[in-house]
Amino acid sequence: MAQKLWVLVVVLSLMAGGTAAAQDARAILQAASTAIGAGNVKSIQYSGTGWNAAVGQSFSPNEDWPRFDITSYTRTIDYDARSSREDLTRRQGNNPPQGGGGTPLQGDQRQVTLVSGNYAWNVAGETATPQAAAAELRQLDIWLSPHGFVKAAMAANNATAASMMLGGSKVTIVTFTALGKYRVNGTINSQNLVERVQTWVPNPVFGDMVYEHRYTEYKDFNGVKFPTVLHSHQGDPSQNPGHNWMEVRVTMAQPNPTATALNVPENVRAATIAPVRAESQRLANGVWLIAGGSHNSMAVEFKDFVAVVEAPQDEARSLVVIAEVQKLVPSKPIQYVINTHHHFDHSGGLRTYVAQGVTVVTHQQNREFYERVLFHPGQRTLQPDLLSMRYPWFAGNRVPPIETVNQKYVLSDGARTLDIYPVQGLAHNSNMLLVYLPTEKILVNADLYGPPAANAPAPAPNANMRSLRQNIQRLKLDVAQHVPIHGAPGPNDQFMRIVGTGSN
Repeated sequence: MAQKLWVLVVVLSLMAGGTAAAQDARAILQAASTAIGAGNVKSIQYSGTGWNAAVGQSFSPNEDWPRFDITSYTRTIDYDARSSREDLTRRQGNNPPQGGGGTPLQGDQRQVTLVSGNYAWNVAGETATPQAAAAELRQLDIWLSPHGFVKAAMAANNATAASMMLGGSKVTIVTFTALGKYRVNGTINSQNLVERVQTWVPNPVFGDMVYEHRYTEYKDFNGVKFPTVLHSHQGDPSQNPGHNWMEVRVTMAQPNPTATALNVPENVRAATIAPVRAESQRLANGVWLIAGGSHNSMAVEFKDFVAVVEAPQDEARSLVVIAEVQKLVPSKPIQYVINTHHHFDHSGGLRTYVAQGVTVVTHQQNREFYERVLFHPGQRTLQPDLLSMRYPWFAGNRVPPIETVNQKYVLSDGARTLDIYPVQGLAHNSNMLLVYLPTEKILVNADLYGPPAANAPAPAPNANMRSLRQNIQRLKLDVAQHVPIHGAPGPNDQFMRIVGTGSN
C-alpha cells in the first residue's frame, strides 16, 4: 500500500505541472554535483561487504530472490572510459538454501564482471568469457551510480525536474533519457544528495522491470561524498515479493584511483550475439528433443495436436522452437505447453505460446503469479512481444487458458499418454513438475539431473539428484531415458549408478 501511495503522490505532483515546468534541472544538478563532488570525480573505486541475490530464481513465486552473503566486494568505475569492473566473492552463509541460481553454493564463489564501452565480459581465473548481450545493461548501470547519474543528466539535453513532498520531506526528481531509450529518474533530497536512481529494463517475465539503486548514509572520502549503504532492486514490489537484488555496505571509497583503464580482450572484441537455433533429435516415434541452446524443449505428437514441454528464456527462443515443431508436425496445432517451474529462465518464453492461444499447464501454485504478472497483456515499451501487441484480443474475459497440476495431470488421446507430477521434497523450487511418457519410459526434468557428456566424468550426487531419485521411487516410474532441460539425454542405469539406490 505504501508503494502505491508513493506512486500516486508522484503522479499527482507531475500532473500539477506548474512547479515541474518551472524547475531548473541544471541548477538542481549543479547543486548535487557540488554536494557530492561529481565534477572532481573522473573515476571511483569502492569496497565493502553485503549480499546479493539470484533474480528470477525464488523458491516460490511468493518469495523474494534467494540471497548469498558477499564477503568481499570491490567496484571500479571510470566515467570517461565508460568502463566498470565489479569483483565480488560470495558464499551461501546463513541464507536458506532454497531456490535456484546456484543455491546452495559450495564454498566461496568469485564473480568478476566487466564492461568497457560496448564490450562486456566475465573473468574466471585467466579466462575471459564474452557477454555481448549484457553490454548495454552494464553500461547503463554506470550512469545509475550517484556521480554517474549527475554526469549523465547534466550532459543530457532532455533533463527535467519536478519538486514535491514525499514522506514528509521535500525532494526533487530529475528525469532524463539514457542510451537513447531508458527513462531514468533520480531523486535528490534537500541536502542535494542523490538518494535514489530508478529506471526500467526489459525482462521476459516482468516486461518493463524496475531497476533501482537506493543510496543512503553518505560519508566524505577524500573530499568526495559517497553513500555507505547501496541497496538495489530488480523487480516491482507492487507486483511481486521478488525484488531485492543486492546490498553493499561500503567501508572504503577512493576517488580517481590509479590504473582504472580496462583492456578489452581480443576474443571479447570479436564476439557477437549468437543467433537463436533449434536443433531437433528424435527420441521416439512422435517425440523430439528440441535443443540448440542452453535450454531444451520437447515436442510430443498426439492424434490431433502437439504438446511442447518447456518454453524457456524468452520470445526469441519460443519462436524458433515453434517453427521447428511446425516443421516436424506441419498438420497439427500446438495445443499445450507444459511449464516445469516458474524460474524466469524456464518460464520466460511462455507468453509467446499464450499469444497464439496455447493452453499452459503448470503447477497450481503458479496460477496467480502467471495471471497477474507474467501473462498480463499490457504494452511493453522497451521490448514489445506478441502478447503485448495483441492486447485487444485478450481484453475482457479472454484470459489465457491455464490448466494446473495438483497431484497428477494426464494428457491423452487414447493411444499416447503423457503424465505430469509435482515433485516433493525439493529445495530448488516448491512448484516443480516432472513430465513422464509411460509407454516410451521417458522422464523430463528441469535442473535436477543432467547426464554427463560422452567421455566426461560423472557429476557428484547432490540434493537435487537425490530428490529426483526419491520421487521416481515414490511414483513408481519405470524410467529408461532421462531427458533434461539442460544437456543431452542419458539412460536411467547411468543415473542410478551416479546417485545410488539408497533412501538418503
